[in-house]
Amino acid sequence: MLGLTLLRALRTQRPPRLVETAPVRRVPLSASRWLSPPCWTCPVRTLWLNTAFCAGHNKWSKVKHIKGPKDEARGKMISKFGMMIRIAVKEGGSNPELNINLANLVEQCRSKNIPKASIDAAIKNAEKAKPASQHMFEARGPGGCALLIETLTDNNTRTHQEIKRLLTKKRGTLSDGARHNFIQMGVVTAPAEDVSAEKALEMAIEAGAEDVQETEDEEEKLQLKFVCAVSDLNKVRGSLEGLGLHITSAGLEFVTRNHSCLDQEQMEAASSLIEALTDLPDVVRVWDNIQADS
Repeated sequence: MLGLTLLRALRTQRPPRLVETAPVRRVPLSASRWLSPPCWTCPVRTLWLNTAFCAGHNKWSKVKHIKGPKDEARGKMISKFGMMIRIAVKEGGSNPELNINLANLVEQCRSKNIPKASIDAAIKNAEKAKPASQHMFEARGPGGCALLIETLTDNNTRTHQEIKRLLTKKRGTLSDGARHNFIQMGVVTAPAEDVSAEKALEMAIEAGAEDVQETEDEEEKLQLKFVCAVSDLNKVRGSLEGLGLHITSAGLEFVTRNHSCLDQEQMEAASSLIEALTDLPDVVRVWDNIQADS
């Protein structure tokens, strides 16, 4: 009886169903630790780790350290030219044809690629600007160097206090008599490229200049400064243009009579002081008699 029951059970038993399964990808043991957890069925945002997608950040991190300071320096330069234009308009009017100092400043602005609209706006603003006084502060810096600080301000007391505070902080002091180290002269500036020292001296003699100096501009490009008497400025400029020089600026400057020789440490301290003074909003220019100690 038991055998019959087992026989029937064997006959009625169905064969097992085969269930299809997805193929299993074998991963080497060395790479198994990099396997990520199972993916979710909901959509996720892709994170790109390609360097091409990160280049924007790297580019700006470089540009902000290069373009930023250049833009800031250019903004300060335009602001200082605006102050000098204001002084020129105050002294000789707003017509460059009748005001030679203003004409020279306009030409300098053009040589610095300042837009014409900005130059015209500066002249118009100078006509409408509220009254301001021009003042020259005399000072001594690190190593005893002489400084002339030209200012344009509507509050001379405030400007005096700011300059005095900065001088005290940077190892300087206000000092009467520093101006005796300078003399106002006419200065004509031209690029020094392709002009030897001998050739520059010959040009200076032929043009009627008293001296010629080789210096660097703010972009560290060599330039020639032809120094002459104030009354001879236009004549020297015209003569140099006739000799084929491209004039970048011509005007009145304070030229050093006696130089102050500074060592490296004093030079760095004086440079820091002059830069800080120039950054003051009421300061137009800073003249110095510094010479590197050889």
